[in-house]
Amino acid sequence: MDQLSTLIYSIPALLIALTLHEFAHGWVSDKLGDPTPRRNGRLSLNPLRHLDPLGTLSLFLFHFGWAKPVMVNPNYYQNKKQGMINVAMAGPMMNFLLAFISIFAYYGIIKMLRIGLIPMHSGIITSIFDYLLEFLPFLLSYNLGLGIFNLIPIPPLDGSKFLNALLPEQLYFGIMRYERYFAPILILLLYTGILNIPLDFVNDALFNLMKNISLTILRL
Repeated sequence: MDQLSTLIYSIPALLIALTLHEFAHGWVSDKLGDPTPRRNGRLSLNPLRHLDPLGTLSLFLFHFGWAKPVMVNPNYYQNKKQGMINVAMAGPMMNFLLAFISIFAYYGIIKMLRIGLIPMHSGIITSIFDYLLEFLPFLLSYNLGLGIFNLIPIPPLDGSKFLNALLPEQLYFGIMRYERYFAPILILLLYTGILNIPLDFVNDALFNLMKNISLTILRL
């Protein structure tokens, strides 16, 4: 499959992963009483409201990246530190949920094909399932990459929000003064391959866990 033909699978998968990641952040913050994401239009399934140019490019090229951070106001939370942790975890957890759904659906389709539950004599039905069997691995890959990468505790990634919960405020905001420099550094680390070994290790571990659970449930 050439690069151009993969775009019909990779672009939708990329947009789904990024959009639902950021929507999850905004939704959890909104449920904790913070109106900021709603006011800023981030409780939206419109991908254009959530895309970060560098992060999207990184995810497309390296399968690891980030989206535009959702602005929240923890002063609305009853417990600020716990609220920040919950909001920060919402994005990666959404990605891991989507990744599991992707791999489960993939092997579910394979099982249905094996036992003849999918009528392959229909051209339309065949085309739909052929598309899904190509699309779901992209959806799985992007969601695993986005979820894992965002747990790194470096701005602008979600893992940096844990620093807000764990570090004294003065130290945290001192680090955040240099936030604009971290995104290019992350791109450089990905480009040079420095992060490949730890990221690939976690990616493979999660993939194998989700695959084994799916195969066990589906009895494949």
